[in-house]
Amino acid sequence: MSEGVWEAPGRVNLIGEHTDYNDGLVMPFALSRTVVATAARRDDGILRLHSADAPGAPGGQGTPGGPVELRVDALAPGRGPRGWTDYPAGVLWALREAGHRVGGADLHYESTLPAGAGLSSSAALEVVTALAVTELYGVELGRREMALICRRAENAYAGAPTGIMDQTASACCAEGHALYLDTRDLSRRQIPFDPAAHGLALLLIDTGVKHAHSTGAYGERRAGCESAAAALGLGSLREIPQEELPGALTRLTDPVQRALTRHVVTENGRVERVRAALEAGRARAIGPLLTEGHASLRDDFAVSCPELDLAVRAALAAGALGARMTGGGFGGSAIALVEASARERVAGSVERAFAEASFRRPEIFAAAPAAGARRLS
Repeated sequence: MSEGVWEAPGRVNLIGEHTDYNDGLVMPFALSRTVVATAARRDDGILRLHSADAPGAPGGQGTPGGPVELRVDALAPGRGPRGWTDYPAGVLWALREAGHRVGGADLHYESTLPAGAGLSSSAALEVVTALAVTELYGVELGRREMALICRRAENAYAGAPTGIMDQTASACCAEGHALYLDTRDLSRRQIPFDPAAHGLALLLIDTGVKHAHSTGAYGERRAGCESAAAALGLGSLREIPQEELPGALTRLTDPVQRALTRHVVTENGRVERVRAALEAGRARAIGPLLTEGHASLRDDFAVSCPELDLAVRAALAAGALGARMTGGGFGGSAIALVEASARERVAGSVERAFAEASFRRPEIFAAAPAAGARRLS
């Protein structure tokens, strides 16, 4: 019998890509598309997981169905079945490792988030699990600590070397706002972002190309950033001020390290410029910064793909104010900031471009900043 229903949203990262594991700046917002968990306690120490549609399964690794039953006291990284169940199981493991007294539970999940689309379905799955289980067992857990627990689950249990942005966004975002997050100290503030109020729309373009953060390319980018920082004698690339970037680049002899460093430092600058524009009520001014960010991700960080590049080109050609890939890359989604009156024209342009390239038809919809994780009943 259910004891409650909870939901946690996916997120769109407006700006600030691949900066969160470099102690950098990010600005995501929550989607209205969510993972919903119906949950109840169990007194037999069993974690029973059932999915209507395998939410959070990166790259389509999971399959609908189940249930999967695991002993809570036997949970450990590398033990048990691999796939989408690593994410909720990892949350239970991380909570217990942190000293929180949580036990068995029945958890049934349903999702309106497409997996592998760069919209952080895995973080939504983690956060909704953490919220449900802690409330079931009367554990008081702040949203900051919840995000940290969920990141540990993804890093140590699921084996995906992600930063803290996705979990914080799912747990902490507010409706009508983007979340300005400094991942170095986890300070955050809500920045008003309501495209419709400015006569705009933010289109989300799901290319249908799946990605998986636990695969090697993402980890290679993170390792490259860490090696670049070490070569400069720094703890992280965040420590490089914008004005000192040229000097830092001349000290790096490896061209890959130079490119990664250039992206991270300039992307932190773009986050600050987007924040300033939104706080000044100049929403249209962020368009060129989005496009600039895509070029940096494509050319310096090398995490785009033909479908994402085509989505951006087609949107811009049809009059979008700005466009870029969003999320970790290697597939997933792009965003395009458009005049509300141009929404259908831009979407049609992208769809035609994909058809002409014989790509899968993209799913395109307007994304508006929604609320973070919460209890529904």
